[in-house]
Amino acid sequence: MFRMIAEEPLIVSLMLGAMGFGLLYGWLRTGNKPVAVAGLIFVALIPLAWFVANQVETDREQIEHLIYTLADAVERNDHDSAVTVIADPELESRARLELQNWEFELAKVTQINKIRVIEDTYPPQADIEMMVKVKVSGRRSSSIQNAQIPRKLLLTMEKDGDDWLITEYQHLPILGGPDKFSSYGGSRPGNGD
Repeated sequence: MFRMIAEEPLIVSLMLGAMGFGLLYGWLRTGNKPVAVAGLIFVALIPLAWFVANQVETDREQIEHLIYTLADAVERNDHDSAVTVIADPELESRARLELQNWEFELAKVTQINKIRVIEDTYPPQADIEMMVKVKVSGRRSSSIQNAQIPRKLLLTMEKDGDDWLITEYQHLPILGGPDKFSSYGGSRPGNGD
């Protein structure tokens, strides 16, 4: 219930409002004062639900904030900041090598399709699917200059204390399977590496 209050204050407000106004309607029909008091309490809890929702940062909100922070670091070509949240040193060095091949002018998260927090695992894990748009130029080759490329980015994250760390990543074309720029970062070998 607490997660619902923190993540869905509108739904909670609608439920509290329906209960409160239903009880107030019952009081108008019966004249029973305890019913009126209960109705007023439910209505008074609506602003409290919004206050609690604004004060609590859920895992999904924390991950979403982290995603946008990482996109800003990539756009600034700050590779050190961009890879600090990668859990595995081997995966971090692979990502660093990949990033160093490109000069980014734009790195924007255009759509987060899903953030699925898997709470039945220890430590908690999350699967993220998002669409990103980058404008890049190759550093070592002149074949790609100022190319604007949309990509699908798949992340697997794991919670370490209060922080979320990337344990696997893969970027793909928006449609279809892996291409020559696709990479898989994780425990399994990937295509195009």
